Amino acid sequence: MYDFRTPEEREAAAAPDLAKPPALLTAAEVVRAAVEFPSSWVLDTVVPARDEGDGRPVLVIPGFYGTDGLTGRLRGHLRRHGYHVHGWRLGRNVGLTDRLIDGLADRFAEIHARHGQPVSVVGWSFGGLLARWLAHQRPADVRQVLCLGSPWRAEGERTRSTAMFERARATHGLSERARPMVEHLRGPVPVFTTAVWSKTDGVVSWRGCLVDEGPLSENIHVPSSHVGLVANPFALAVVADRLRQDPLAPEPFAWSRCLRESLVGARSAVGATS
Repeated sequence: MYDFRTPEEREAAAAPDLAKPPALLTAAEVVRAAVEFPSSWVLDTVVPARDEGDGRPVLVIPGFYGTDGLTGRLRGHLRRHGYHVHGWRLGRNVGLTDRLIDGLADRFAEIHARHGQPVSVVGWSFGGLLARWLAHQRPADVRQVLCLGSPWRAEGERTRSTAMFERARATHGLSERARPMVEHLRGPVPVFTTAVWSKTDGVVSWRGCLVDEGPLSENIHVPSSHVGLVANPFALAVVADRLRQDPLAPEPFAWSRCLRESLVGARSAVGATS
């Protein structure tokens, strides 16, 4: 992410910067994602669709330098579960420019007005920070937030992609609202929030993605690459499971329930073709 701090501020920080992921994990990102994307697609062709979302709206925000195309696998999976899923329609996520800040606020307002009910927001990587910001801006209109590999903690902002943020800053500019926004979104999120993270993330430090757990905040680990968090079958199962929850009284996450439901769906498919 952006590192707004001076060297003196970093030195005086309450917590030291977290180490970046090992270079080997970073190098393996492309290969791992190349397996995760098609594997979840294959599962979706086998496991029957379940209409459990009741048409509830979901906004999916791509990660840094990502587009709606990269979140298509996740959005397609959620549509099969009965959600009305929206991309952000702002092109490539090049960071905190005025155009993207205002565009995201307008896009959220449009979706909320269209459905007339609170909107769930799923953000991948840097998109998860933007999801947190939306929840702070419009807590009554955000149903819940899911962050996928999103390093929101100050000590976790120096990642394998920090140099890309700085290049984008030089190329596309940076809003004067950027630093206040980041400081604001680091506060406790006022809605039900799930942080999905992976110890084998090759781009960001997983420790920087963890939230302080409480009645309305939780951490869920998945075996995934960073890029694959929008396609990994385990990550998609977690997202679908948490979107089903009542955000005011969420059921504790349990892998046994997720896997059991997946197996029941697979057995149903086998039975229908036998």
